[in-house]
Amino acid sequence: MEAKVKIQKWGNDLGISFPLVIVNELSLREGLYVNIQNNGNEAIIKPIKPNSYNLNDMLSEITENNLHDSIEWGMPVGNEMRK
Repeated sequence: MEAKVKIQKWGNDLGISFPLVIVNELSLREGLYVNIQNNGNEAIIKPIKPNSYNLNDMLSEITENNLHDSIEWGMPVGNEMRK
Protein backbone atom coordinates (compact mmCIF):
# COMPACT_ATOMS: atom_id res chain seq x y z
CA MET A 1 0.00 0.00 0.00
CA GLU A 2 1.25 3.44 -0.89
CA ALA A 3 -0.28 6.76 0.10
CA LYS A 4 0.56 10.37 -0.62
CA VAL A 5 0.52 12.51 2.54
CA LYS A 6 1.56 16.08 3.27
CA ILE A 7 4.25 16.91 5.83
CA GLN A 8 2.88 19.50 8.26
CA LYS A 9 4.34 21.62 11.04
CA TRP A 10 3.35 20.38 14.52
CA GLY A 11 4.71 22.80 17.12
CA ASN A 12 8.49 22.94 16.53
CA ASP A 13 8.45 19.59 14.68
CA LEU A 14 7.27 18.23 11.37
CA GLY A 15 4.76 15.39 11.24
CA ILE A 16 2.69 13.23 8.95
CA SER A 17 -0.76 11.77 9.41
CA PHE A 18 -1.18 8.09 8.55
CA PRO A 19 -4.20 7.25 6.38
CA LEU A 20 -6.68 4.91 8.07
CA VAL A 21 -6.07 2.12 5.54
CA ILE A 22 -2.36 2.04 6.50
CA VAL A 23 -3.18 2.34 10.21
CA ASN A 24 -5.39 -0.74 9.90
CA GLU A 25 -2.98 -2.73 7.71
CA LEU A 26 -0.04 -2.17 10.08
CA SER A 27 -2.15 -2.38 13.28
CA LEU A 28 -0.93 1.06 14.35
CA ARG A 29 -2.39 2.76 17.40
CA GLU A 30 -1.79 5.82 19.53
CA GLY A 31 1.27 5.45 21.74
CA LEU A 32 2.94 2.78 19.58
CA TYR A 33 6.60 3.44 18.85
CA VAL A 34 8.11 3.21 15.38
CA ASN A 35 11.66 3.08 14.04
CA ILE A 36 12.52 5.53 11.27
CA GLN A 37 15.47 4.54 9.10
CA ASN A 38 17.17 6.81 6.57
CA ASN A 39 17.77 4.69 3.49
CA GLY A 40 19.48 7.09 1.08
CA ASN A 41 16.66 9.21 -0.31
CA GLU A 42 13.91 7.18 1.42
CA ALA A 43 12.57 7.04 4.96
CA ILE A 44 11.49 3.59 6.13
CA ILE A 45 9.02 3.56 9.03
CA LYS A 46 8.59 0.27 10.90
CA PRO A 47 6.29 -0.29 13.89
CA ILE A 48 7.94 -1.68 17.02
CA LYS A 49 5.79 -4.49 18.37
CA PRO A 50 5.20 -4.14 22.13
CA ASN A 51 6.24 -7.75 22.77
CA SER A 52 9.43 -7.46 20.74
CA TYR A 53 11.53 -6.86 23.84
CA ASN A 54 14.32 -9.36 24.36
CA LEU A 55 15.10 -10.39 27.95
CA ASN A 56 18.85 -10.67 27.27
CA ASP A 57 18.88 -7.17 25.76
CA MET A 58 17.04 -5.74 28.76
CA LEU A 59 19.29 -7.55 31.25
CA SER A 60 22.39 -6.28 29.45
CA GLU A 61 21.33 -2.73 30.38
CA ILE A 62 21.60 -3.43 34.13
CA THR A 63 24.64 -1.70 35.60
CA GLU A 64 26.01 -1.00 39.08
CA ASN A 65 24.49 2.50 38.80
CA ASN A 66 20.90 1.40 38.10
CA LEU A 67 20.76 -1.79 40.20
CA HIS A 68 18.49 -1.45 43.24
CA ASP A 69 18.99 -3.03 46.64
CA SER A 70 17.05 -6.17 47.57
CA ILE A 71 13.73 -5.64 49.34
CA GLU A 72 12.74 -7.61 52.44
CA TRP A 73 9.08 -8.60 52.23
CA GLY A 74 8.85 -10.48 55.53
CA MET A 75 8.02 -14.11 56.23
CA PRO A 76 6.28 -16.17 53.53
CA VAL A 77 2.52 -16.63 53.79
CA GLY A 78 0.36 -18.97 51.76
CA ASN A 79 2.02 -21.19 49.14
CA GLU A 80 5.19 -19.16 48.42
CA MET A 81 7.44 -21.79 50.04
CA ARG A 82 6.61 -25.11 48.41
CA LYS A 83 8.82 -28.09 49.17
